[in-house]
Formats: sequence, C-alpha cells, structure tokens
Amino acid sequence: MGELTSIERVKAALEHKEPDRIPFDLGGSRVTGIHQEAYRRLREHLGLPEGEIVIEDPIQQLARVDDDVKERLGVDVDGVSPERHPNLNFQESERGDYIYFVDDWGIERHMAKKGGLYFDIRRHPLAGLPPGEAMTRLQAPDPTDMSRYAGIRERAEESFRKGRPYILGRNAAGILEVSLWCRGFEDLFADMVADRKFAEWLMDKVMEVKWKYWEIILELVGDKVLIVSEADDLGGQNGPLISPGLYRELIKPRHAQLFSMIKKRAKSKVYVFFHSCGAVRELIPDLIEAGIDILNPVQVSASGMDTRELKREFGKDMTFWGGGIDTQYVLPRGSKQEIFDEVKRRVEDLAPGGGFVFSAVHNIQGDVPPENIMAMWEAVQKYGGY
Repeated sequence: MGELTSIERVKAALEHKEPDRIPFDLGGSRVTGIHQEAYRRLREHLGLPEGEIVIEDPIQQLARVDDDVKERLGVDVDGVSPERHPNLNFQESERGDYIYFVDDWGIERHMAKKGGLYFDIRRHPLAGLPPGEAMTRLQAPDPTDMSRYAGIRERAEESFRKGRPYILGRNAAGILEVSLWCRGFEDLFADMVADRKFAEWLMDKVMEVKWKYWEIILELVGDKVLIVSEADDLGGQNGPLISPGLYRELIKPRHAQLFSMIKKRAKSKVYVFFHSCGAVRELIPDLIEAGIDILNPVQVSASGMDTRELKREFGKDMTFWGGGIDTQYVLPRGSKQEIFDEVKRRVEDLAPGGGFVFSAVHNIQGDVPPENIMAMWEAVQKYGGY
C-alpha cells in the first residue's frame, strides 16, 4: 500500500483491510490512555520538555498525550471528549487523608493524598433506599448544558488537520455501570431480579442522558467523526457480571437502541467502539447483534479471551482494538523479552486480514516504567508491519 496517513491507516483496519502497518493508539480514549505518573516518566525518558501535564480524566488520573509524544511514537489516533469544566460538579475537597469529590450523579469518590493513584467510589447515592425514595433522590448531569461542549468542534477539526482520526468520547460510563454506581452493586443486582421495574427505570434514566448527549455532540462535530465510544463493563476476571440471559433481557435492547440512534444521527459513517473489560466471550455475539463494530480492550488475561480463538470466531464481524499486551502482569512487571514475546503473539493472532488496532489491554498504570512502555513500542515497530 505504501505509507498511509493515520486516517487512511485506521480506516483500512476498520474495513478489514491490511494497511501498511498496524495502527497504534496511545491516548485516543479514556480506556487506551496513560496514568499521569507513568506519562511524566515517559516524557523524561524520551528527553522531552517537562511542561504542564493536563489531566484529561480526573477519576483515572489520565494524562493528555501531547503531540510531541504522538509524533515521536507514531500514534495514529486522537481523542475528542467534552472538557472538564469549572462549572461542573468536580470541586475537590479534603477529608482527613483523602481528597474527594461528588460527581454529577451524586457518586462520592476518594483518593488518598499520599500514594493515591485514582479516585475510588466510596458512596453510592441510592444504596439502601426503597425504590420509591430512590426515584426521587436520583440526580443526573444535564446533557443540554452547552458549556460542557465548549471547543469540541474545534478540537475535532484540529485532529483531522493533523491527519489523525479521533475517537469521539462518551459523556458517562455505561448504562449498567452508571446504574450500579448510583444504586450500589448489591442493591442493583437484587433489583434486576426482584424489582425489575425499578431497575429498568434507573437504566432508562441513564439512557436518556446518553441519548441527548449523542444528539447534541454528533450535530456539533459534523461529518468528520469516524469512531464513537461507548462502554459497559460487563465482565469479571472469570466470567460475565450478569448472566447472558439477563444481559439479553435488560441491557442488550438498550444498547441496540442507543447504537442504532448514534449511527442514524451521525453525518458520516461511524464505527461504534465498545469498551468492556473482563471475560465477555459469551456476550460477544450479542454485542455484535446490538451494533458494536469495535471491541476494546480484549482482556487477554481473563477467562475465555484467547486472542487466536476470538479472531477466528469474530474477526470478520468486528475490529479488535487493544489486546496488544497484557497490562496485569507483562507490561508492568515483565522483562523486555517477555514484552517482545507477548506483543509478537498478539500481533500474530489479531493482525491478519486487518481489523486490529494496537493498544495495551487497558490504560497504562502509574507503576509501569518507561523502559517497558518503550519495549512495547519497539516490539510493535518490529512485528507490526504488513
């Protein structure tokens, strides 16, 4: 093919063609990013100016990957999401040994002042409440507040001017995820069986926020968008969080409606990038039927997530975005040879015939040394050509 632009390279991969090389993503989304501590060390390792590191995702403490890093490493993808806005409910406060904030859903999150790496949920606002009272106590962000979208069109256009496609980010975690975070895991799992009417009401409230967001943002960015990001963490280490039957009854219809609306509203053809951690092998046929085009992250360490088998079974129906290297052990603690071996194996499994964009299984965490990040990158350069 000769050397392609990043837009051409990613588009070819999404069309299940083999481009000149495997597209490479670092920082294109809030699930393919890098923790600010690891990013600071990476910049120093690369000999780049220290500068000001912008925290793009305060909950996960993800750094915005700057253009000088993207150019040095040949990153093919940008991320475009609503900015954190000073008028939004992200005012951090201190309580004892912790920094905390309450988000727009009323969910309280804490991070240790010393040694804290990200914010963990400490309070579910609807937990323990009778369903009737929970209905009156639910709070949600206002997706029609246009201050949330400040500069979004300009950032989208700038990405294309640089020759990179972008992943258009979502405004909230998944329909199931947000419902779990608001209600509490134990209560919502019980509701899904014992009080399904309330569980569906809560999921529909989350769906309404998402629906309006996508109507607004797709209109704002126009016809330059190629990839839109949605998510719902459906898997644990050893299997789905809920039974496939319950997924099909409660979650899948809402996913299908949302993904269909996004594709109809978009002013150009878009691919739905869907993030779910964990062992989701049993749910992949349903996700494809619901309308996903891209599966992220392909958690290779989870049960049933064998990359060779996944490519054989589902490689014609969707693109694998991620799965390039295990982030639970190999990337943070592996030797250079282990990293090379892991990258080579995943490339051999997932790359043939296109339909693969390389990124680590999940965000690069704060304990990953820059030498290991660069070993991963070197392995991609060695094995990532077609």
